[in-house]
This record gives sequence, structure tokens and C-alpha cells, in this order.
Amino acid sequence: MAKRSAPEVNAGSMADIAFLLLIFFLVTTTIETDSGITRKLPPIDDEQEDPPPLKEKNIFIVLVNANGDLLVEDEPMEFQNLREAAVTFLDNGGGTGDEACNYCQGPGLSDSSDNPVKAVISLQNDRRTEYGTYIAVQNELVAAYNQLRNREANRLYGVDFTEMEAVYNDPNYQGDKEELKERIKKIQELFPQKLSEAEPKR
Repeated sequence: MAKRSAPEVNAGSMADIAFLLLIFFLVTTTIETDSGITRKLPPIDDEQEDPPPLKEKNIFIVLVNANGDLLVEDEPMEFQNLREAAVTFLDNGGGTGDEACNYCQGPGLSDSSDNPVKAVISLQNDRRTEYGTYIAVQNELVAAYNQLRNREANRLYGVDFTEMEAVYNDPNYQGDKEELKERIKKIQELFPQKLSEAEPKR
């Protein structure tokens, strides 16, 4: 009895269909490209001016080592005391004449910051510092600014600065946004956040 040969499937048309589908997807697919933010940079000034000199007493130096230990103004400090120390420095009000601060409530020490506008907090960490420690220290320093801003906002407008910012960023806010923006700007000018991050050390 003769063996019956198995029927073959013609796959030639399948290759054509796959090729047509490939061409279809290549033509119709859009490739997303990253787009930058349009900004016009200021022209290069040939006559570069040196930045104004900073008095050493107007710089609050915070160092964080690889073990997460703090060295503030060349003195060891516990983490829980950092915010209070930063507030005392920013609110010192030790300036006289044009550099006097009429809204500061600090001790007015001559060897600490003249006023909050001149005061700079310099944060420097070790390359081996844990990320969580670095963020926690940054948060405490920002909280020091917010504490003083809240105080002034309550004195001038009867509301916390952080609450004013939250309301301003609320898309459902129906009040006068321009007035609120001006109030926020005024508080920021009283206590500008000058937090400098130096290059990490090994």
C-alpha cells in the first residue's frame, strides 16, 4: 500500500504579510523625542565682576562626615539641635547701620550674622555620607527658614507662610492670587533661602 504524503502549507504568503505589517508599523509609529525648555540665556559679559566679599561671620558652616556626624561651626552638634542653631544664626541681627535688622529677634551677637539677607548656610558632606542623612540635614535647614518665615507671616498677615504657599499652589483657590504672590515674595525677601551646597569631600 502506497504511503500518502503529508500536505504542505504554503508559507510564502505569510512572509509577505509579516513584511507588510512591519512596514505598516514603521510608517505609522511616532517616536517620542526629548524636548528642552526654551530659555534665552543672558549675553556673555566680557567685563566679569568679582562677587561681593562675604564676611566670615555671615557664613554658617555645616559639615556631615561619612558616619553621619555633624560639625557645625567647628563644633560637634547633635542632629536634634541643628534647626535651633540655624534659626539663631539667621535671626541673630548683629548688623549696625545699613546692615541692621529691625525685625530680627535674635541676641544680636557681633560675631554672628548681620541680618538674614546677608546670612548664608554652607552645607558640605562626605562622599560616603548616607543619602538619608544628607536629606535629613537638608530638611532641618529648610525647616529653620520656614520657621522664621512662618513667624514673620503670622506677624504681618496672621497666617503661616507654609499655609500661604499651599493655598497659592492650590488650583482650586478662588482668592486674589496676585496679592497672595506679593505677600509670599515679601516674606521670602525678609528671609531669603541662601543654602549653599559645597562639593562633597572624599
